[in-house]
Amino acid sequence: MAQDKKSKGDPLLKPEALEGLRIAVSVSNSPDLARLGLHEIHFRLALGEIARSVLVAGGKLAYGGHLQPDGYTAFLVGELQRYSRRDRPLRICLPASEHGKLTDAQLHDAAAELGLFGEIVCLSADGEPIAFIANRTFDPDDTPRALSGLRRYMTAESQGRILIGGKRSGFQGTMPGVVEEALFALKAGQPLYVAGGFGGAAIDIVGAINREAAAWFVQQDGAERDGRLDDALGIIRSLTEGRSWTALDNGLSHDENARLAATPRPSEIAALVSLGMGRRFAA
Repeated sequence: MAQDKKSKGDPLLKPEALEGLRIAVSVSNSPDLARLGLHEIHFRLALGEIARSVLVAGGKLAYGGHLQPDGYTAFLVGELQRYSRRDRPLRICLPASEHGKLTDAQLHDAAAELGLFGEIVCLSADGEPIAFIANRTFDPDDTPRALSGLRRYMTAESQGRILIGGKRSGFQGTMPGVVEEALFALKAGQPLYVAGGFGGAAIDIVGAINREAAAWFVQQDGAERDGRLDDALGIIRSLTEGRSWTALDNGLSHDENARLAATPRPSEIAALVSLGMGRRFAA
């Protein structure tokens, strides 16, 4: 692998470098934005830069979430419209806990609006694709199982994972979504890119993998934190122990991963992710 290469002189993603590959993007609001001097617009700019990098290199995107008009799904669709990719490059994966709230007509309308920019996949509580018109009634008590099913499906259907932000409490699954997605990626041996500059559970993941790289971030005293987060981070720590960044198999060097773990600059995040994917998938 090219894990120890220096970034100087290395090309970013070349045209068609990601052709035939789907990259899953995990984005969730960070509780640390305000105290880091950042705003939601910075978060969306980073997501937009990452999406652009994947799209112009011929890759496709996967995103798991909901269809609300103010969410990240709608934002990604807007990015697709800017770059005129009409080969359905975006796969929107809806867990049973989300599509169970919608009527068949609402789902069909959303798919029609998406058109050639993407597709919607509805999943059962176990993470299996189902038809829009299937029986989609859902028991809210099954939400944690449905979210785990979503993340399992997305890992199986993608070739890389990018993480940004993430809640430390108030999540609906068995653990924060970005943490569970990191665990699935690590267990699958999938390239993993952790952008920690916006704080949240992503920087906690960084600390579990390489404590030194998270030293810049100071946890807020008295901030709400669910104990299940620490349990999950302990699993990540055990999976990566003794390997540090090499466990991520993402084409970035030690120093480059450390930069990705700290920078809040959207252009730098996208450049580092592109650099790593260019190396990793060229190999």
